[in-house]
Amino acid sequence: MATVTVRYFAAARAAAGEPVEQAEAASVAELVAALGKGRPDLARVLGISSFLLDGDRVEGDAALADGSVVDILPPFAGG
Repeated sequence: MATVTVRYFAAARAAAGEPVEQAEAASVAELVAALGKGRPDLARVLGISSFLLDGDRVEGDAALADGSVVDILPPFAGG
C-alpha cells in the first residue's frame, strides 16, 4: 500500500470539498474506490474523470508508489 497525494480539479475539487488530500492505496482503481466510499457526489465525479500519475495519464490498473501525486481531472467544458 502506497501513500499518495491526491489533487482535485474543477468538479472533483467541489465534490471532495478540498483541493488536496493524502490517501493510501495500491492502485488507481483502489484509490478511486477508497476516495469515493461514503462520498456519493465524489464517487460520481471519479467515475467520469481522467487520472494523471506523476504527470502521466494512467488507467485504473496503474500501481501507486509512496510519494506519488495523483491528479483527478473531470471532463472540462468551455474553451
